[in-house]
Formats: sequence, structure tokens, C-alpha cells
Amino acid sequence: MKLPIDVFTEWAKDGRDERMARGHADSVNSMLDFALEGQVDPFTFIDAGCGNGWVVRMMGNHQLCKRAKGVDGSEQMIKKAISFDSDNTYHCADLVDWIPNKKVDIVHSMEVFYYVKDPIGLIHRVVSHWLKPGGRLIIGIDYYSENEPSTSWNKECGISIMTRLSEAEWLSGFNSSGLIDVLCWRVGAKDDWAGTLVVTGLMHY
Repeated sequence: MKLPIDVFTEWAKDGRDERMARGHADSVNSMLDFALEGQVDPFTFIDAGCGNGWVVRMMGNHQLCKRAKGVDGSEQMIKKAISFDSDNTYHCADLVDWIPNKKVDIVHSMEVFYYVKDPIGLIHRVVSHWLKPGGRLIIGIDYYSENEPSTSWNKECGISIMTRLSEAEWLSGFNSSGLIDVLCWRVGAKDDWAGTLVVTGLMHY
């Protein structure tokens, strides 16, 4: 079994990161459409676990985005992101330890928060240190209890740290962090696939 960062580095080398980006596009577009609905003021953005930077590049091109940043623990992923993009900013760091120099309006993450031992602690840290008052945290999760096809992913991928929570536990984590207007929905459910679980909430003013 390998650490998540080591596996992500292998994926960056063999091109799996690009396949994942294509596979996650529908879920990410749903999340960003929700986060930006009615947006009229300029905003700042962080993608937590940015991989090769595809979401950062997309948001950096948004006409209202003043600043887009990506952070990822894999040096290989960050090198790849920088090779594609000289306009936005990337940081190679462990999400559990990293703190941005300026808080932002939107923190987005797709398929990342369960790759730590304490996902709820990570939610609390992001809320405390990353988000501006009124800012939004929005995450997408495919590895959760109600999505049965994901049950064996940790063994199949050989990843040592994958924390499997239920939808109710994710919602509880958001609520206990102090976020308000917390809600969730699922994107792309079909047959036995429960869909991407999207969870979001707002930082109080």
C-alpha cells in the first residue's frame, strides 16, 4: 500500500490525471455552476488537490476571477500544472498543513478530502484559515458509504489512506465547522452508481 501522494505522482507520470479530469468534468461543472450562480462581484479561488491544474486554468479564465490558485501534495502534479499554465499560481504542499497567504471567496475540491486520516479536521482547517467571511467551500466525493461500487477502491488502487464516510458524516462535518446553509446533492447517479456527492456551505460574515 502506498501513500496517496505517491500514487498521484505515478498517475501524473502515466497520464491518468488527464483521464480523471475528463471523467470528473460533469461533476466539477455542476459544482462550479452552483458556486458561481448569480456571481456579480470579482472573486478569488483555490482548488484544493488541484492535480494538473485543469480546474485552476478554467477558473483563471473566468471574467470575474481576480486570482486562482492550486495546491497539491504531489510535486509531479504541480510541475505538470506549471508547465501548462504560467498565468495562475501553484503550490506543492500537504493540504493538512498549508495555509494561503490570503483568504479566498471560493475553495473547491474534487475527489481529494478523503485522502487524509481526518477529513473533518481538514474541513475545519479550511474554514478557519482559507475562507473569507461569506466565502464558499464546495467539495465532490465519489468514495463514500452509500456509493457501493467504491467500496474496494483503496485495495484496488493500493492506497493506504482513504477515509470512507457516509453522506450524513460529511454533512455533519460541514455543519460542525461553523459553515451555514450547508447542503448536498448527487451528480451523475445511474444504475448502481450513487453519483458524485457534492457538499457545500458558506462561511458566516
